[in-house]
Amino acid sequence: MRALFLLLLLANLLFLAWSQWIAPAPPPPGHATPVADSAAEIRLLREAPLGKELVSDEVPVGSAGHSGVPLACVSAGPFLDRAAAEQGAARLEGRGFTSRVRESREEVRVGLWVRVEGFATPADAANALAALRWAGIEDAYVINEDTGGTTISLGIFGGQAGAAEATKIAKDAGFETVTTDRMRESDVYWLDVDPQSNGGLPALEDVADGVPGGSPPLELRSCPQSGPDVATSAREP
Repeated sequence: MRALFLLLLLANLLFLAWSQWIAPAPPPPGHATPVADSAAEIRLLREAPLGKELVSDEVPVGSAGHSGVPLACVSAGPFLDRAAAEQGAARLEGRGFTSRVRESREEVRVGLWVRVEGFATPADAANALAALRWAGIEDAYVINEDTGGTTISLGIFGGQAGAAEATKIAKDAGFETVTTDRMRESDVYWLDVDPQSNGGLPALEDVADGVPGGSPPLELRSCPQSGPDVATSAREP
């Protein structure tokens, strides 16, 4: 009886050792992924250029969707002047990308507008303006709106730092501010960038590297459908 017990115990131990160190691991759920040369080359889908578009259910025309069709090209911009766009094209050329400058007219963000709203009378606004200028916001001015309300503009700032400083000064002076994006229709320039021979597309830092901060912020989006109103200027690497 004791021999049978020892035999069963040995069999269990052997099976446990085989399952832990010899048997192949079961395949993970989902789809197979391409093999990378090193761990440093592995990126999550949301970390790739246009990651949010690629993982969303609503995929824009021309982008890679769930079917795995690669993007034909990606647009980088907007640039407020052509010289800046051409500098971006030169940077991409150095990274092995072919791009074209495309002009467009659209609404772009020109900055963050910080203001104080809701004054009952022009006299109230004038008193508040004096207090804000005394506190240090010398460029503040009064806007009389068509709706009858009165607003004090504290300025339009290209970055968060300037907007935050104006907000703090106004708050210390006893005023609550409102901050929104300031939009303006403007002529802007985009770079339509073709994928490399291996299908690679640029990351945002490839375009933004060396571009001074400001508005509008640069972004990546799938290229628009070509049409008669799209004027391009080729730049080959």
